[in-house]
Order: sequence, then C-alpha cells, then structure tokens
Amino acid sequence: MSSFVMPSLGADMESAVLMEWHVKEGDHVTKGQVIAEVETNKGVIEIEVFEEGIVEKILVNEETECTVGTPLAIIRTEGETPVTKEAPPDQRIKASPAARKKAKELGIELASLASGTGAVGLAQIESSSKPPSNSSHTSSMRQAIARVMSRSNAEIPHYYLTTSINMTPALHWLETLNSTRSIKERILPAALLIRAVVLSLKTVPELNGFWENDTPRISAEINPGIAIALRKEGLMTPALLAADSMGLDETMHQLDDLITRTRAGKLRNTEITQQTITITNLGDLGVESVYGVIYPPQVALVGLGRITDSPWAEGDALSVRKVMRATLAGDHRATDGRTGAKFLEKLNDLLQHPQELL
Repeated sequence: MSSFVMPSLGADMESAVLMEWHVKEGDHVTKGQVIAEVETNKGVIEIEVFEEGIVEKILVNEETECTVGTPLAIIRTEGETPVTKEAPPDQRIKASPAARKKAKELGIELASLASGTGAVGLAQIESSSKPPSNSSHTSSMRQAIARVMSRSNAEIPHYYLTTSINMTPALHWLETLNSTRSIKERILPAALLIRAVVLSLKTVPELNGFWENDTPRISAEINPGIAIALRKEGLMTPALLAADSMGLDETMHQLDDLITRTRAGKLRNTEITQQTITITNLGDLGVESVYGVIYPPQVALVGLGRITDSPWAEGDALSVRKVMRATLAGDHRATDGRTGAKFLEKLNDLLQHPQELL
C-alpha cells in the first residue's frame, strides 16, 4: 500500500483544494494517469499518479482544501490484500446543531470540511458555499509570484548578457518552409526560437538545471518553462516536457497544445514542477529587451525581444535586417559570464543556419 499525497506544485505552494476525482475506489490506475484535479493559486491543475495499482481508498472528498503532503488516497498494488473499507459518517464530526442544520440546508457533507481535529464550524460552512471570485484568484496568483520573485532577488546573484541576432536568414527560411504547407502545418517563429534555445542548451548544458544544496545540478532532460499570458490576467510558465526529444514540427505542435491547455486550466502537475530553464518572449508586446528574474531553483532565464528592422553592418556594407535582442539571466553561483556567452553564441549560430533546427 502507498499513499497518494497532495503534491507540491511550487516553492510558494502551501495548500490546494481537491476539486475533482477522476477515479473511484476499486479503479485500476496506471503510471502517468490523471486521477484528480486540484486548484492552486496558479489555476486548476491535473494531478498524475506515479505507480500502477488499485485505488483502495479515497481519503479526501472533493472541494476540500489540503496542505502539501496530505494523504489523498491509498493505492494498492496488484496482489496486496484489500483493506476493509469503513467511511467515517458525519456523526463523528464535531459540529454544533446550528452548523449541522446549515450544512443540511446547503447539501454539504461535514466530512468534506473537517480539519485535522475533525471539527467544523458554522462560519466554515457558510464560507464554503460562496463561489470564489476571479479577483481573489488573481490576487493570490500575484501574491505567489511576488513571493517567488522576492526569494529570487534575495538569494540569486544574477548576471545579464545580451546580444543582437540577425533574424533575416531564419525568417526567410521559415517563410520558404511555410509556403509549401497548409495553414495548420505552418511553424511560428516562437517555435523556431524555442527549438534554437533547446539545441543551444545541448551544447551548453550548465544553464539547464538547478541550484540545490549549495551545488549546481545539470538536468538530464531539457524542459523549458514557457511564459504564457492567461486570457484574463496573470502569467504561467508551464514546462514543455522533454523538448530535447522533439523536432521542429513536434515543438510547434506541443507548444500549441500547451498554450491551449494553459489558458483552459488543464495543465498537469509535471508541467508545473519540472521546468529546467525559463523562456520568456515579450516581442509581441513591442518589448525590445527582456531582463528577467530567474525562477529558483533554476539557474537561468532566456529573454527574447521584438524583431525589428534595424541597420546591420556586414563587412563594409550597411543594410537593414530583421534584428532581435536575446538576453540571458544567469545565476552566478552556478555559472559565469563565459558560459553564458557560449550559449548566446550558439543560439546566434543556429539562427544563422535555421535548417539545423529541423
């Protein structure tokens, strides 16, 4: 038997609300299967199970807030002896007559609101019947971002490097490639840039990883966190998982899917917790340079700006080219300026030879 617990979905997360179970007791589950949805200050996240077995017992009812690490269910592996199920009735919950009456009127199970002491108050029942406002959710998201950014500024000695990249060869190549494709199959510049960053990290892996226990750790997988603006307000940076195993077409397909699910609130917990570096592109908003703040425990962030028409000198000739500024924010504890410079040099080289990005 093993406990399926409320996972930690970020350094700023202390608790979350279990919104919905996708399984019931007795169901067979497999590794990677989504079995529940929880609501955090980042939105509604799909939670996966990491083992195969039988859902022996569900311990927490839907719409219950739980701290990180709280057991949510018991998973029994094949061959283990089932445990006799005994669900605690509402009568075992400590509650006043007024609280019980209110819960009955609203159709709320007392067990779903019981704290660690097994007690439920009238105010708790009344507040649980009120739908959360969007402004409250937005406020909590901003507070969570503020906590992480404050930690980043306090703990991480940032260094910044920036370079101007001639994007004319890449954009011309991309235009030629897309001219032979249907609209649905076309590649956007954003996917091209993500692919270039990922391949650059294969050459300079020191920027792809974490600072943990006063030691840098390079990640075996490249899972860039992609900054995505939400439809109403706020920003999330879910991971494009195993991006190093994708070609350009697959990168475009998975990016489109990730953006759609992020804005629909259908992300999985692995996409929230396994970023190895962050890519933020604000070029669509007219920003020319991005000096980002690193998300701990990551050790780097790549900022991409607007592609503009700019004068460009090649030898003795001066012409106008499509130019983009790329900025690297690095953690000086894990890497140095020379490492960052090698990364930007590789990024520039790949974008001058975009056929290598396929």
